[in-house]
Amino acid sequence: MGMFSFVTNRTLPDKAGKEDAGHVKAFVKTGSTTLEGEYTCPDCGSSGKINQAFRRPLVIKCGGCGESLRLPRLKDSIKAEKRKGL
Repeated sequence: MGMFSFVTNRTLPDKAGKEDAGHVKAFVKTGSTTLEGEYTCPDCGSSGKINQAFRRPLVIKCGGCGESLRLPRLKDSIKAEKRKGL
């Protein structure tokens, strides 16, 4: 499959709905179960490194404010956006 079994580079909305308030860039190397990368919290603006076990749904805890940053599966996000547009 290549060097990575999982890669994401996504913006995160804040609680007020601003779409690009935060950001997550993360990956799992092939043969590993560790999620690595970096994030910017959409709520407090803190940035940090990610180094945790990879599980679905993807949840990253902000080191600044303690909020849980949840990233649904991308295909589930796309389906939800399509439902909103109907």
